[in-house]
Order: sequence, then structure tokens, then C-alpha cells
Amino acid sequence: MPPWIDAPCPWSVDNYRLAGRFPLKSAIGQETAATSRPAAGATRQAALDRAREFSPFLREAAAALPQLADLFVEQGSVSAIEAAVAVRGDTVEAELRRQRLGLALTVAFGDLAGELSFEEATGALSDFADSAIERALAAALNERVPGCEVKGITALALGKLGSRELNYSSDVDLLLLFDPETMPRRERDDPSEAAVRVGKRMIELLQKRTGDGYVVRVDLRLRPSPEVTPIVLPVNAAISHYESSALPWERAAFIRARVCAGDRTLGEHFLQSIKPFVWRRSLDFGVIEEVREISARIRDHYAQGAQLGPGFDLKRGRGGIREVEFFAQIQQMIHGGRDPAVREPATLDALDALQRTGKIGADDAAALAEAYRLFRTIEHRVQMIDDAQTHLLPLDRSALDQVAHLHELPDGDALIELLRPHVERTETLFNSLAPDREGRLSNDEDKLAEELRTLGFDNPDVAMRRIHDWRSGKARSLRSPAALTAFEGMLPGLLREIATGPDPERALNRFADIIERLSSGINLYRLLEARPQLARHLALILAHAPPLGDMLAARPDLLDGLIDESSFSLPPEPDVLSERLLSAMAGEAYDRALDRTRRQVNERRFALGVTLIAAHADPLDVAIGYSDVAESAVVALAELATDELARTYGRVPGAELIILALGRFGGRALTHASDLDIIYLYDAPPGAMSDGAKSVSATDYFNRLANRVTAALSVSTAVGGLYDVDTRLRPQGSEGMLAVSLEGFVDYQRGEAWTWEHMALCRARPIYGSAQKREKIRQAIHSILADRGDKAKIRADAAKMRDEMARHKRPSGPLDIKLGPGGLVDLEFAVHTLQLTNGQGLDTRLECAIAGLAEKGLMDPSYDADLRLLSRMLVVMRLVAPDGKEPPEKSRGLVASLCGHESWESLLAAHDEARQRIAALWKKVKEAP
Repeated sequence: MPPWIDAPCPWSVDNYRLAGRFPLKSAIGQETAATSRPAAGATRQAALDRAREFSPFLREAAAALPQLADLFVEQGSVSAIEAAVAVRGDTVEAELRRQRLGLALTVAFGDLAGELSFEEATGALSDFADSAIERALAAALNERVPGCEVKGITALALGKLGSRELNYSSDVDLLLLFDPETMPRRERDDPSEAAVRVGKRMIELLQKRTGDGYVVRVDLRLRPSPEVTPIVLPVNAAISHYESSALPWERAAFIRARVCAGDRTLGEHFLQSIKPFVWRRSLDFGVIEEVREISARIRDHYAQGAQLGPGFDLKRGRGGIREVEFFAQIQQMIHGGRDPAVREPATLDALDALQRTGKIGADDAAALAEAYRLFRTIEHRVQMIDDAQTHLLPLDRSALDQVAHLHELPDGDALIELLRPHVERTETLFNSLAPDREGRLSNDEDKLAEELRTLGFDNPDVAMRRIHDWRSGKARSLRSPAALTAFEGMLPGLLREIATGPDPERALNRFADIIERLSSGINLYRLLEARPQLARHLALILAHAPPLGDMLAARPDLLDGLIDESSFSLPPEPDVLSERLLSAMAGEAYDRALDRTRRQVNERRFALGVTLIAAHADPLDVAIGYSDVAESAVVALAELATDELARTYGRVPGAELIILALGRFGGRALTHASDLDIIYLYDAPPGAMSDGAKSVSATDYFNRLANRVTAALSVSTAVGGLYDVDTRLRPQGSEGMLAVSLEGFVDYQRGEAWTWEHMALCRARPIYGSAQKREKIRQAIHSILADRGDKAKIRADAAKMRDEMARHKRPSGPLDIKLGPGGLVDLEFAVHTLQLTNGQGLDTRLECAIAGLAEKGLMDPSYDADLRLLSRMLVVMRLVAPDGKEPPEKSRGLVASLCGHESWESLLAAHDEARQRIAALWKKVKEAP
């Protein structure tokens, strides 16, 4: 028995604190006391007997530490682990080694007895490794500068230690950094040489084998250019490397990075500095390809242990541990830049986060999590045998049986069969991320023509001409070898989707436009190859939705937002979305904040358009989505413009801006192409002046502010524009002031407004301003509209105005949903005339107004169905046929389906019937006595 077993220190965790660096309860949990686990003494004894019989390492350790074995059987694994890490030694070197041996033994006992879950076992091992690294680093630094504070040098944990998933015999992957300005050193020491000496001594304290064994093996090869760089790097040089010249695979390494020892402020500063490198908002599928290539190289290098059976490599084999980890990390790299919720370092936590956020399916996440726990547990069994850093199932049958017996299985064959379904499922899921590449299309004309026919092109001539043009390198985006390689890789898959669409030639022409307008296309081409579903969506856009194709040509990164099904969720409520926009703009200069908002709002509009044509939502819900996105943009940019104006003019005490939405915006029924009808109001005390360096009257102040808000919404910048804004519905129209006082607006509406202005007011909805002011204007509008005037005059004015509109704004064709006879404008006129002449159904949304009027017997409720049909057609046609004419023949089936009909003929018949009814309704309303 080693002499240190009889040390006078009692077996108590109170004697082992390491300045609080080993939070055992955090690793195992407050509920894992011996009384909280089902394993009784007999179960523990059986686990101990198995360990002694089948694991030479555990047998020898139990013989060396009989107190721990007895304590485990009597009180359970928690008490035994606490006792193990409480042991003392004459030196840090000896003490850590003795503690490590006891910890390995007691954690193994708890694992074999079922008292510790996989997460608890690896958490305990990881926390001890943290504490050991902390003590070794402090000891190494204090040997050179006695009594110094541990600062200016830090250890970052990567790999399994970084994610607190350390196994029994694992290396610890570390990155050591130092700050030359703050790291303690001798007076004449060169900072870099001193840091390296401290690092070498720390490693020696941890991994040198002595009579007491070792603590952990240290691997520093994940640092930049390990073959030429020192083992401890200056922190600013490391930051510069990751900001400018890091290799793509290094992103994956830092998903699991955390500070584990030393100067935590320094370590966290480094991790925060490189966060934009690790979590990129704009996707780079070259990184994903790099991770796939790493996996392929691993498969090739470890081909001997790739297939399940004796000798199987649990870590690197096909369907093994590494492929579960890479599956999660690839998804995290794809989604983590946009969704911080998936940035979990631990594999199991990452799978859970990816499932909860809808990035992967619940069944897949559960299968991978179950497989991971099993693989890691069997890996532990293999390592328990001889405390060896191995991940291989033994080739020898008797040795394989030994591992199986340790896991309470009858033999090695049973172990293989236990692993088989999990290995097969993992391999299948990982292969779905890295499918075998499609063969490149031939350069031989005859072969290319046949390949295109196979892909689905009945007449391949147009496609062949396009391919020849692309391969010529005329387009800027196809001039580099890397871009052309990526393009050829994705081309077969995209062409297959285009060929199966309604109008392949049209889609090819639009794709050609995108290619020719791109300055660099390599990322887009890699993205399309990596995500076949995106290729399907792109083919749909190109074939059916010219406005979306135009947006995509200007900003190919818009496809980034469509990488999973959550992209097709309708936007949140406007107040939630506006808060997100404001948060994204916080701290940015005014111009940069405007551009950031334009990008985010247009991403939402683009996603809504794809949601519509991909049939993920009802067109009416998409119309509400368009309106809510616009409202959030108005609110966020009004706040931004207000703050910017205040820099020069201050604010007007007791005053505020109010914004009214009218027309389809007020009725929450926008289309992709809608402009925004807006009226700016303000409420201010009489004679109020602004309190800034430049003081102006409230009237001047709010007109300047209104102009800024309009510009923020409508002026195009380098990243594009947002909306056309129409403010002509304000009092006196384009000749009146842009912003009108609330009191003046109400007085005008009561005493001077024309009937058509009251009709416009029927859809006026306050969207910006304090709750009190918005309610005040709501009540005022309701009072104005409810005050029924001369009914005959209202009907005559409305009829005259509709006739004027018909003369000056001719319908573009028989399918002009708005302007033609019996179209939406006729329905709106009928509803608004009934609202004004009866003071009923005063709701800004037409469907609600119709319901209110129908309830009072003023119109038939069946007009709601007509409204919904024509509204769906309008929303869809604004994307599919933005010129107002009939959609292309091959898009008509899609339009019919999105509008709820089986065929174009059926839709046209329903459309004609609805318009006849609406025309009759308008005639009846305007001619009523």
C-alpha cells in the first residue's frame, strides 16, 4: 500500500478546496447523494467485483486504495469521490497524481454501478482537470515569481475538456495565451521566453509520469501553426490570427472553447474578440466543406477501424463519436451566427438546443444523443481496462469479451449488436450532411445533352447554351478556379430542380441574370450544393417570382435565411420585432444603423415571399406578415430618426410624433409590392420649442423629423431601399405640411375634409406614438366616422370619385384584381360608403368591417369569402405576375393552388363570380335611395 494512503489528513472534502476550484456538486448535482440513487450496497459490490475481475487497472487501483473501495460500497459514489479528491500530498505534483488515481477509481465505480450518469461522470473528470490545470499553472508561475498573483496568462480548454465531456484517459486540448504587459516575470526576463518557460513547467507538472502516476496528458496542437509557434502565444497576436488568417476548421474547434485556468478576464477578452470569427452571421459553406473533408480524411486514415466489429474505432470510425460531434458542430456553424441559442459547447446540450430551435428533428436529436451516450460509455469501458488512451474495441475476442463483461453483457458479439443500430443510424445521419457528390456534367456535347435529358430537360438546347456560357468564364463570379469548381459541384442538383419546375427556360434565364450580376458567387454555389432544399426553393423563385429573383440577384446572401424550416415562420408581433431591430441598431452610427435595418427588414420580406410561393402559409397570413414587418420598420426607424435629430435640435418637451398607417397598410393587408400610406401627426403644447443647441418651433421640429423618417424608409443606399412612402393622404395633400398637429388634423377632418378623405380615414390606424396618444387619435377618428353626415351626399361623392378613378387609372387587364369592375377597389368603396352612411363596422381591417356590417344586416356576410379570394389572388399575383397581367401559363397552377383551388380554370370561375357579386354590391350601395 502506498505510504500516502495513511496520511493523517482525514478523508473529507472539507480538506480539499483548491480555493473553490473543484465544485463537485456542480459536476454531479445536489440530488446524487447515495440515498438518491437506486443502487444499494449489493449493486455497488457487484460493480466493484466486475471492476476487479475484468479491469486490471481498476483492480490494482482498488487494491492500492481499499478505503475508497470500502467507502464506495458503504456510502456510494459521491462520498467516495469527495474522499478521493481530499487526499493530500507533500507537493502539488504528488498530490494531484494521487487525487487523479482516486478520482478515476471512484468515478469508474459510480459509472459501473449506475449511480453516475454519463454527464455526471465526465463532468467530475472535467472539473478535476480544470482544478489540476489551475494549480499547475499557479505553481509554475510562482516557481519563477514567488508569491505573485496569477494574471496575464490564461489557459483555454478546447475539445472535450472545453465542453466538460472529458473521458477517463483523454488528453486535454489547451490553448495558452499571455499578455506581455501584465504577466508576472523576473526583471530581466523576455516576456515571450518567460511565458514559454511557465507553460513548459505547467505541462511537466501535469503529464510527467512519476511513481504516483500522471495527472493528464496535454495537447497544444490546436494553437495556430503549432509546428512553428511557441506553446504560449501573445494574446493580441492570437486575436489577429483568428481575425485575419485562421483556417476554416478552427471555427469548429472554438465552438467548445472556454477559460479553464489562469487569468479569466484575459481569457474572456480573447473569446469575445474572436466571437465574430466563430459565429458568422453570413454563412460560409466552404467551412462546412472543410469539416466534411476532415471527416473524409479521418475515415481514410482510420480505415482499419472504420467498420463496426472487433477493432472498431469508437471515436473515428464510421458512425462513431466523432461523426455525432461533427453533425452537431456543422449545424451549429450553420445556424449559430444567427441564433445564439444553439451555441452550446457540450455535444448533448448542442443536440438538445438544435432540436428545441427546430434546426434538426426531434427523432434525429434523440437518436444521436442516445448513440453518443452509448459510444462514450463503451469508450470508457475500453479505457478502464488498462487506463490507456484508446478508442478501439479490442481485436482479440477474449479481450473484447472482457469489455462486454465490464458492461454486463454476455460476450463481445452482444456488445457489437448493442452498438450496431446506433452506429448505422449515426452514419446515415452524418452522410446526409455529406452525401456522395453528384458527378460533374460532361464537357462532351452529346454526353451533356443526354445528361440534361436524364435530369428532366425535354429540350436540352437552351440549358446547353447556358452551361457553355457559364463555363466560358465571362461572368465575374465564375472566373476563379475555386468558384468554377463550386459551381460545377452544385449545378447538377440545381438543374434537376429547375427541370422539374413549370418553366425551366424561364428559370434558367433568371439564374443567368443572377450569375452575371454577382461579383463573387463561390459562397452561393457552395450553399446550393450543401443544401438541396435551398436549390428547390431557388428553382421555385426563379420560375415563378421575378421580384424575389431580383432581390436575390442583388443580395445572394438572402438565401442564408432559408436554411431550415424555422425560416418559414411568420414574423412576431410588430412590437417584438421593432425591439429586435432597435437592439440590432444599438451603438451603431446612423448610416450603419439604417443599413442594418434595411438588411434585416428585406431578409424578412424575402423570407415571407418564399414562404408564400412555397405554400408554407396562407397568402392572407403572409399579407399580415408583410404589414407587421413594415410596421416594425416604421417604429424602429422613427425611434432612430428621433434620436438622430435630437443630437442637433434636442427634443420638444411634452411633445411627440404620432404616425398613422392608412390604406392596405392600415388594414394589415400589404403585398410584396405595396407602398406605405402614412400621415404624420404631432402633439405639442402651444408655442413649444425644442431644447437643443439649435432651437426650433414644434412645427418645424416635427416636419424635419417626419422628413427624416420618410427618408429612412424610402431613400436607397448601398444596401438598397425599403419602401415607397406615400404621404398624400394628409390634409391638403402634397401641398400641405408633411407633419400636422393632432388638434389641427382633427379640426380639419371634422370641418373641411372631403368625403374621400373620410373614406381613407376608415382604414387609419395609429402605429407609432405613446399608448395614450394613439388611443386619443383612435377615439377621435371613431367619433368623426360615426358622425353620419348627409347619406345621399356621401354616396354621390363616393360614386363620383370612383368614376374619376376609373377614367384616370385604367385596369391593366381582366385580372387587375384591384381596379377592374367588381375588383377590390369596388369592394372597398362599397364597405367604406356603408361605414360612413351608417356609422357601423368601423374597423380598419376589411374582413372585420364586413363582419360588423353583416351583423347589423347592412351587407351579406358572403362578401367575406369574395374579399378573401381576391385578396389571396392579389398577394400571390404581386409576386408571380407583378406587371398586373395574367401569370405565365406554367405558373397558373401554382397561383390556383395557393389561392385554394385545384386548377386555374376553377380559380378563374370563382374569380369571375366574386367580381360579379361585388360589382352588383357597389351598384346597389351607390344607387341606394
